[in-house]
Amino acid sequence: MNTRSLISPIALSLALVAGPAFAAPKAKPAAPAAAVADIEITSQLPKDKQEALQALIARFNESNKGARIVLSDRAWDAGAPAAAQILDGASEDAFLSGKQRYKPLYAVVKDAGVKLDVAERASPVVAPVAVDAKGRLLGLPIGLATPVFFINQDVFRKNGLDPAAVPHTWAEVQDVAGKLIDSGVSCPLTVARPATVLLENTAAWHNEAFVNGKGEIAVNGLSYVRHLARMASWQKSRYLQIFGHGDEAVDRFASGSCAMLIAPQSAMPVASKGGFAVGVSALPYYQDVPGAHQNTLADGPALWVSAGRSAAEYKTIARFVQFWLEPTQQVDWMRATGYLPLNRAGYFAASSRTLGAELGHIKIAIDQLIATPATANSRATTLGCSPRVLQVLNDELDSVWNQGKAAKLALDEAVARVRALGLR
Repeated sequence: MNTRSLISPIALSLALVAGPAFAAPKAKPAAPAAAVADIEITSQLPKDKQEALQALIARFNESNKGARIVLSDRAWDAGAPAAAQILDGASEDAFLSGKQRYKPLYAVVKDAGVKLDVAERASPVVAPVAVDAKGRLLGLPIGLATPVFFINQDVFRKNGLDPAAVPHTWAEVQDVAGKLIDSGVSCPLTVARPATVLLENTAAWHNEAFVNGKGEIAVNGLSYVRHLARMASWQKSRYLQIFGHGDEAVDRFASGSCAMLIAPQSAMPVASKGGFAVGVSALPYYQDVPGAHQNTLADGPALWVSAGRSAAEYKTIARFVQFWLEPTQQVDWMRATGYLPLNRAGYFAASSRTLGAELGHIKIAIDQLIATPATANSRATTLGCSPRVLQVLNDELDSVWNQGKAAKLALDEAVARVRALGLR
């Protein structure tokens, strides 16, 4: 709370004793005002994102005449609860399980009297975790990302390929990968977060349902099998290399080991540190699939405000969120993290001519998400962002990469295992 906006204890005492001198006893000296406690936010974002968050908080603290926000690099459940926490994946899943540990963001800002320029309803392409049934924000998705296609333009040029001709279709990717292998490139292509990219997003990109009409996962249809079988054949021929379930592939690309990368657009700050020119294009698609390309999906970490905090803490957090949404702050945030804009002001800033080249990867990601309206098949689902579902899918993909399991068998078993979990 901004204590300067209140009547001070001394001024209040003088007002109460105003009148004849004999009418009131001598006032005692007022006690010094209590120091305003710091407000803790916990986060375990990747190093580059965490540094960007720390810089954002420092700028806010400089401008805010009141409580300071401090950032702690710890798990949300390690020690006493913080005033707010930034969560993703399994940690967010655990936080949201059981009793409600958060105060909805829409209620935080309303009670604090702060107005925010955010979407009034949920986006069909964003994982439906941080919104309620009415589309109101429960948490603030601060790190949305969707997969795009990166190339090492220096490697292309060195091996006789046009660095401006980024492959757009899977057939073109295969052709380029073959040429790179023939030129001695040991890792033509790698993929970060393979379950999310190769199954959920590739399905949405081709207007293929990830979840059927009964709310059950449906990743074992013909198009899924065909795509995974192709990826398996590429992996056997060394066109494709898989390094893990997360962002391990991004580091391989940044090191110069791999010529092409499919990863979230938020990988750009790391991918661009390799000392080579990076080209970015949309996710590849199959030309022979009706409806392609449709739209991809966005997911990522969100800010959740803890329940049971004081009104003063909530007001400071609401002001911090308001500060975060300012166009200037969003541009800095997008530059440093590669994450998508948080509202319309950020979108317009990212789309401006002056920032077009610098934030081109973000513009490509936005176009993938909104250029074509989402359909019933291409909408984001709760199963698509469930850590338990992703673990099953990654397990079955591993059996394809490492044990040679047939694509159809792996996907059939993935569907059976997820349905056995009883998730909808």
